[in-house]
Amino acid sequence: MLIVAFAALSLTGCKSLYGKYERPAVNTSGLFRDSVSLTDTVAASDTLSFGNMPWREVFIDPQLQALIQKALDNNPNLLNAALNVQMAEEQLKVAKLAFLPQFVFTPQGSITRFNDATTQSYSLPVTASWNIPLFGGLTAAKRGQQVSLLQMKDYQVSVKTQLISGVANLYYSLLMLDRQMELIGEMEMLTKQTWQQLSAMKEGRMGYRSTAIQAAESNYYSVLTRKTDLDRQIREAENALSLLLGEPSQTISRGKLAGQSLPESFSTGVGVQLLRNRADVHANEMALAACFYDIQYARSKFYPTISISGTGGFSNGQGLVNPGQWLLSAVGSLTQPIFMNGQLVAGLRVAEDQYKQAYNNWQNSILTAGSEVSNALVLYNASAKKSAIEQKQIEVLKKNVTDTHALLNMAGSTYLEVITAESNLLNVQLSQVADDFYKMQAVVNLYQALGGGVN
Repeated sequence: MLIVAFAALSLTGCKSLYGKYERPAVNTSGLFRDSVSLTDTVAASDTLSFGNMPWREVFIDPQLQALIQKALDNNPNLLNAALNVQMAEEQLKVAKLAFLPQFVFTPQGSITRFNDATTQSYSLPVTASWNIPLFGGLTAAKRGQQVSLLQMKDYQVSVKTQLISGVANLYYSLLMLDRQMELIGEMEMLTKQTWQQLSAMKEGRMGYRSTAIQAAESNYYSVLTRKTDLDRQIREAENALSLLLGEPSQTISRGKLAGQSLPESFSTGVGVQLLRNRADVHANEMALAACFYDIQYARSKFYPTISISGTGGFSNGQGLVNPGQWLLSAVGSLTQPIFMNGQLVAGLRVAEDQYKQAYNNWQNSILTAGSEVSNALVLYNASAKKSAIEQKQIEVLKKNVTDTHALLNMAGSTYLEVITAESNLLNVQLSQVADDFYKMQAVVNLYQALGGGVN
């Protein structure tokens, strides 16, 4: 009765021990910068986000879809993330079972011989113990495991989104490198033609010196070195993509850069959606919730521990008189911490500081997510604008190359003008292919930054 009375009295002062986590206030207004204006932010009034689109609707290339699916099936990091979820589920089961009594069966027996007399005794006791969760300790531990499970599931989704984006980025990188290799091949033939043309003109004694042939030959070799460098980059990209697929390095089957089709209009949704869509942001919030319950658990240690234990079993006593009897006992105990060398206070302060750190990490992840959305939008618009300008520049340079070659035959232009025109054309063509890739990469980055629908 004394234990129950003390428990009832204590409960009046520990209602906060059973409180549930509630999301702290967070300001997400102006989280995305406008991709054109340098000062304004996106005034998003819609709630349908590009990040909600399933990945198969964003990346429609059949070969890319097959690669993504293979990565989702085989990637070791994603497989480990799934195992983390299973472990968290088992830990939650343990936390829930902590509310139930524990039963232990400990059979004992002995044989004693004294003065030619043998005594046999045995007991078959079953002991039960129950830690009464009146002060929130077990409840806080259970809720902490619940949010930890959610955090592991968020981590699994985050790994999946990153994996999809990584495969897509490497795939588009390969398409870019393939297209650049085609342009290098075209320029290889053109520069070789120029070298041969100048050699023939020198042999025809048209006033061209050996320095002109040497410059043309050097320009041809310069194109060959760039071709070799591109071949290396292709191999490295294939190796990196194979690693994401969980397979040995191999050649990757792929389409053409010109045949790709990606969304061109985007809806970012309102800023608060990042709190729900971004798995990593939500995981950080679940870490914050776990710290909240850690504080409750630390506070519960200041209150007494109440436990009830009982034993029931069958025994023959000493084995002399009574052949067997049932033995029953019950014990209740209360342990109230009085002086713990500051351990409880220090534990509470550590838990509170960890909560503050988790809050800072959560807030920073929200700002980071907003920055990633803004960067993806500005990269898309800048790359699209730059590619359009470069297309006009390429048209001019192609005409310039044609005209300088024609004038070269009539001695109306120098070999340096021809070589310069060819180099300028190649550089702008390669730059445009890179900008087209950056435009595609921006779509992938935006998909990931908005939370990436992974179903």
